[in-house]
Amino acid sequence: MSTAKPSSPPRPQLAISACLLGEPVRYNGGHKASRLCLDVLSRHFDFIPVCPEVAIGLGVPRPTLRLVGDRDDPRALIQREGGRDVSEALGDFGRKQAGLLQDICGYIFMQQSPSCGLQRVKLYRFDGQLRPPGARGLYAEAFCAARPDLPVEEEGRLNDPVIRENFLTRVFAYAAWQRLCEEGLTRRAVIGFHSRYKYQLMAHNPRQYSALGQRLAKIGDQPLEGFAPDYFRDFMQALGTCATRGTHSNVLQHLAGYLKHDLPSTDKAEMQRLIDQYREGVIPLVVPLTLLKHHFRLHPHPYIDAQAYLQPHPEDLSLRNAI
Repeated sequence: MSTAKPSSPPRPQLAISACLLGEPVRYNGGHKASRLCLDVLSRHFDFIPVCPEVAIGLGVPRPTLRLVGDRDDPRALIQREGGRDVSEALGDFGRKQAGLLQDICGYIFMQQSPSCGLQRVKLYRFDGQLRPPGARGLYAEAFCAARPDLPVEEEGRLNDPVIRENFLTRVFAYAAWQRLCEEGLTRRAVIGFHSRYKYQLMAHNPRQYSALGQRLAKIGDQPLEGFAPDYFRDFMQALGTCATRGTHSNVLQHLAGYLKHDLPSTDKAEMQRLIDQYREGVIPLVVPLTLLKHHFRLHPHPYIDAQAYLQPHPEDLSLRNAI
């Protein structure tokens, strides 16, 4: 009699522009396969591919789209076909997908796309001249307006190691909050979540970290169903600020303070030297952080062990090796 193996927890899901997975859905029948997504992120996420232009009925291949008009109200016009306007179709599909894709914890968009680009998509005046600095793709605009807390990023910007680390930190934090909601939100659970992310928040936005802490002190003053979404909105907004060498160094100093009674002076001096070298840009974050983790393995501290900052994303992504 065989026994069933326990099922592993479902992997977090990312929505993604279908062309980035190598699907031949672009206007010219090609794709923009992303090695980062296909070779690296696929080890940790399940992808939900979306091509809004195909979804609204445009064929492959197809005439190109162009954003035309004012920055406050750009229109998506099909080149040829008399400039047919598909703006409403893209916007409607964006709002529909925002409602359907409730289980995703992030979205990777194709840059420069008049439907999917997040920023600086080419915008033209009606006389054909460019109108800098550009606009946001109309599908992405509608989707993001409906899901303002969701981590989103363009694939091209993920080549920047700081932006890549920030995006994936937000994605895994969002996934952690999703699990919390699935288990059933309680005041105690929200306080525990905030406690785990204390130093992560401090690294990204010290001012918002302080404000959120003050808000948590009043969690009992209003119904949780109103408190929790407002808290999480501001939590995600705080993580949206990229941490700097200065703010990371400040957090490293705080963490090292928990070891002050456990380490000999030589180890303390080495720790301080590495933090200073990191702050000055000599070494990457992974170096002082690895030493800190080593010391906490030898001198465990329950509160520090629970901190998301020590490992906010899987170690094999090596995201802190280049920042």
